[in-house]
Amino acid sequence: MTEEDAHPAAASRQAGKPRCPSREREGSFGEAAARLSGVMARLCGWRPGEFWAATPADVAAVLAGWATDDGADGVDRAALAAMMEQYPDG
Repeated sequence: MTEEDAHPAAASRQAGKPRCPSREREGSFGEAAARLSGVMARLCGWRPGEFWAATPADVAAVLAGWATDDGADGVDRAALAAMMEQYPDG
């Protein structure tokens, strides 16, 4: 019996794989929270304590107030790239 057979977690770590599937996304919560915190600070003037005290429902309710009811879907990446090409800044 090899060490990999006896300790599969050790073998996956050695192969550069995380031992837990949720670790593949490690850091994504923090990055997303930092971005959302910045959005809430700019749009609503929330300070960090207010952001971290808010529930996801609080954030959703505030952001829903910024949504338009005109049915417009916004601009997708391709349309934005075309506009940037057509109207360069410099």
